[in-house]
Amino acid sequence: MSRIGKLPIPLPDKVECKLEGNLVTIKGPKGELQREISPEMKVALEDGQITVARPSDGKQHRALHGLSRTLIANMVEGVTKGFEKKLEIRGVGYRAEMRGKLLNLYLGYSHPIVFMPPESIEVRAEGNTNITVSGIDKELVGHVAAKIRSFRKPEPYKGKGIRYVDEYVREKAGKTAGK
Repeated sequence: MSRIGKLPIPLPDKVECKLEGNLVTIKGPKGELQREISPEMKVALEDGQITVARPSDGKQHRALHGLSRTLIANMVEGVTKGFEKKLEIRGVGYRAEMRGKLLNLYLGYSHPIVFMPPESIEVRAEGNTNITVSGIDKELVGHVAAKIRSFRKPEPYKGKGIRYVDEYVREKAGKTAGK
């Protein structure tokens, strides 16, 4: 049995779950999320807990079992607490600012980069060098944070660029002067 897949997902007080075939809808204080789970997985709602069961011990079913359970658990956590990713900008003259809903990034290019986040994602520029991406969908929060980071990835010689707050960037030694 999958160690993750067999764990039941407890539903907090203010969270509702609706199952229609293989479509799971979770509604909570922060919003509503829907996701289609593989039709082979059996999702059940019993006594305020969601359980996911698999039909066999085949390799594909074992993989889908833990995945399906984790996706539903992330939906429950998203509508109750939400998710957040923090980015920081390093480099002389590199900065970020908000103009309404648009995020303007000045990253050493000849032009500023203007980024429009999706509807359900909130992006905040705190100070000139910190960016916070938050929302209820874990997958979308991670995707938007990765997209912002891709505009100027941290380079290994001086460490300039956009990185996650807890990210470690290994720095290399530069060229040494000749004789």
